Amino acid sequence: MSDFPKNAEEARADRDVTREELTETLDALGQKLDVKARVNDKLDAKVDQAGAKISEKVSEPAADKFRQGTEVVRANPLPIFAAVLAALVAIRLILRRRSS
Repeated sequence: MSDFPKNAEEARADRDVTREELTETLDALGQKLDVKARVNDKLDAKVDQAGAKISEKVSEPAADKFRQGTEVVRANPLPIFAAVLAALVAIRLILRRRSS
C-alpha cells in the first residue's frame, strides 16, 4: 500500500486508481458468479465443435441443415429441452416396465 498522500491532487489520483481497481475486481467477480452466461458460453463452444466435426463428415447441404438447426435451438432452447426431458422420462418408464 502506498504512503499517505501529501496533497489533495495525490489523494484524488489515488482515489481514482483505487476505484478503477475495485471496478475491475467487481467485474471479474460478476463474471465468475454469472453461471448462466458461463454455461451458455460452454454450450455454444460445444455446439460449434460438433458443427465443425459434422461438416468434416457429411456433405455440405447436410452440414448447412445442421447449422440451421443449431441456430433454431440457440434462439429458443426451451422446446428442445422439454422434448429431450420427455424422451428421457419415456425411456425410463419403458425400462422400468421391462425390468419388472
